Amino acid sequence: MIKVTVWNEYIEENMYEHVANVYPDGIHTSIKNFLSKNEDIKVRCVTLSMPDQGLSEEILNDTDVLIWWGHQAHEEVTDENAQRVKRHVLNGMGFIPLHSAHYCKVLRLLLGTSMCLRWKHGEKEKLICVNPSHPIAEGITEPIFLEQEEMYGEYFDIPKPDDIIFLGWFSNQEVFRSGCTFIRGWGKIFYFQPGHEEYPIYYIPEIQRIITNAVRWAAPVNKRNSDYDNEEVK
Repeated sequence: MIKVTVWNEYIEENMYEHVANVYPDGIHTSIKNFLSKNEDIKVRCVTLSMPDQGLSEEILNDTDVLIWWGHQAHEEVTDENAQRVKRHVLNGMGFIPLHSAHYCKVLRLLLGTSMCLRWKHGEKEKLICVNPSHPIAEGITEPIFLEQEEMYGEYFDIPKPDDIIFLGWFSNQEVFRSGCTFIRGWGKIFYFQPGHEEYPIYYIPEIQRIITNAVRWAAPVNKRNSDYDNEEVK
């Protein structure tokens, strides 16, 4: 059984009616709903407003893969919690930051770059698989067309990925490395660009398939409990 924790700021849905109309129970709940259909995956949801911001040692010790959605409150995540998550990733916990989570403290700590990019609202996106043999791409045989999505464009300031699985091509002629993997310590990381809160991206079956595949790929074969506990790993 793969234990998944879905972390969400849960701010946009409570702040804006048009976002709540798309995700009435929160983005985290929508992700939990489709992942929970798989017998090999067990899902819990946590949010920024919970004790320890949903990132306690107890929760992370009981997590094989952490999915992260954030946008407005990156700097509200405490440095202590960001370092705690980083340590768990280095020890083998899988980490899947979605959309605006490219700029979360945890990913900046793990990858060590600014994570800056170009962006613009409301473009059409053609999501193209450029690495069809990768496990995250299983079952994705054709391009995925997203009628509305927030455009992310290059240059995307990330270190060289271990694999680029998806490229996004947008209707304003921008392109983006939309699905990238990284290995840090014992942990596997998959960054996935689609998922702006104003659009129903996480209801699309192909997007659900990619995230489900990513959970299985990122789940640890071995998790270590002490190697990185008391040292800074760059």
